Amino acid sequence: MKWNKYTLKTTSKAEDIVISTLADLGIQGVEIEDKQPLTEEDKRQMFVDILPDMPEDDGVAYLNFYLEPEDDNEAILKRVEEELEELRVFLDIGEGTIIRSETEDKDWINNWKQYFHQFYVDEILIIPSWEEVREEDRDKMIIHIDPGTAFGTGMHETTQLCIRQLKKYVKPGDEVLDVGTGSGILSIIALKLSAGHALGTDLDPCAVSAVEENKAVNGIPEGSFDMLIGNIIDDRQVQERAGYEKYDIVTANILADVLIPLTPVIKSRLKPGGIYITSGILDVKEQEVREAVEGAGLAVVEITRQGEWVSITARK
Repeated sequence: MKWNKYTLKTTSKAEDIVISTLADLGIQGVEIEDKQPLTEEDKRQMFVDILPDMPEDDGVAYLNFYLEPEDDNEAILKRVEEELEELRVFLDIGEGTIIRSETEDKDWINNWKQYFHQFYVDEILIIPSWEEVREEDRDKMIIHIDPGTAFGTGMHETTQLCIRQLKKYVKPGDEVLDVGTGSGILSIIALKLSAGHALGTDLDPCAVSAVEENKAVNGIPEGSFDMLIGNIIDDRQVQERAGYEKYDIVTANILADVLIPLTPVIKSRLKPGGIYITSGILDVKEQEVREAVEGAGLAVVEITRQGEWVSITARK
């Protein structure tokens, strides 16, 4: 069958946040075409002696995504365009134009796997399910992750910021709420760090199968990591099932514009003294999120940064 292919023209600096926005709309498997120079990590993962010559970066990025013909493409594109206009308020996204074409059926969801290899976040080894653990790594904390069609490999700066905060704050037996759990990586790491139970919430039903697969491959005991599909910001049923003043730690690796309305809802989920770890905050939105956190009556205890991304950790 043929797929509808859409090419979104943006800037290389904005591509991460645009991709995150597309993921929030349920669009997965985005292909990136840009001229950004390779990082040292990229070079190590290419396993070649002679690196390819790269053209000079012109600051432009093309993001290709695919929709099935039977989907309501026009409605999806309208939502994409609305989100792009909101991003323009605080971020240079360039032209933001979208061009449509057709492409033959291909395994585009799985093609990205050739670029995802095992890597460390400090002493934690994160490895895709299709790679083998090396003998010298067997005594490390090992997290097996296959995101499937849900967001979250651990490679992105926002996820790594959350992982480092979990390492600092998780205590044995902690109750953890993971908002926007995606592949489940943060909950799984929290449980490996001795948390007692995790509840993940997500808008994307694809997260359920991704979480189940990752729980199984990481040996997470049945009943220690549960899932809810729905929006905890305004879905009363999700709020009731999540409970009140129940969690020692809440983590939310989501865009800043979602964190702002989310934060007051999270305060009532935290136990007194509970820790709220946020990420997904572009540096230009840091002050807005901080004001939302403090406005909800939470005390900011730490702000950490990686690249242009920010994590704010607060206590109830």
